[in-house]
Amino acid sequence: MSTDYSHAEKLKHELTQPLFNPMLKKWVGKGELDYERYLHTQTLLGLQSAEAERVSHDELMFQVVHQSQELYLKLASREVVEVVAELDKDALWAVVARLARVQRILQCISAEMAILETMTPEAYQVIRRSLGNGSGQESPGYNTFRLAATGLESALERMLARRNVTLLQVYTAGGHEDLKHVCENLLSMDEAFQGWLFAHFQLVRRTIGVDRSVKALDGLPTQVLAGRMTLPLFRALWDVRVEMTASWKREGGYATGEARGGSDVHAAARAGGCPMHAHAAPTAFAQEHRSQT
Repeated sequence: MSTDYSHAEKLKHELTQPLFNPMLKKWVGKGELDYERYLHTQTLLGLQSAEAERVSHDELMFQVVHQSQELYLKLASREVVEVVAELDKDALWAVVARLARVQRILQCISAEMAILETMTPEAYQVIRRSLGNGSGQESPGYNTFRLAATGLESALERMLARRNVTLLQVYTAGGHEDLKHVCENLLSMDEAFQGWLFAHFQLVRRTIGVDRSVKALDGLPTQVLAGRMTLPLFRALWDVRVEMTASWKREGGYATGEARGGSDVHAAARAGGCPMHAHAAPTAFAQEHRSQT
């Protein structure tokens, strides 16, 4: 029996050729169909190194993941531009909805890092020889997104100035719930961004190690990544937590094991519970009084 024939080689060759779709009765892969023309698939799928040029099988994965991250960061940056415009118009519902989209984009690129974690350290050491001095700091997507976030931070400051409130006042119980909702979604976006940086940190840790003696291709010790991944986009939103905690007092709560009861609103608030619990079952008189007022 001949050993020259390889099913894998035959399949690999077939994957590079146009394919006939029996349902459409058309050839897919020639770049002639509307789907292919709209998405520029021939250009897109030709942006990776040809197989004969790859220094490792894993290089295709390495390029595809990084290229997709650049595309997602481009999308996230453009969405942030729209958030700035919506914030300046006080269109807060639209702001929250769009921030949720940006957060999902960032979560997506963070999850993509798990694909790269399937690459062994020795495989990356081979790929690394052909990367020059390239590093994540050179990423157009990373730098563009940070610039977009700076514009978003300024838009937040303008919104607070229009309302004549500080962040501490926004987070004070009893008011500014709409602004607080926006701020919390901005914080979630920031947290997702830092989550992506942490995923990158862990990837570096798995592939080349994190240590003062280990240098990235840009010449910096990989140890500096630990500080970089915690650098927030919206520092004021994190600092207000510190400010709130600095003024926090232990007095006003319940002693451990003390019975918690009663319907007093202030007592419920004191215990950190929901003040509305005290109004869960209003009397008929109270309901009638509300309807009259």
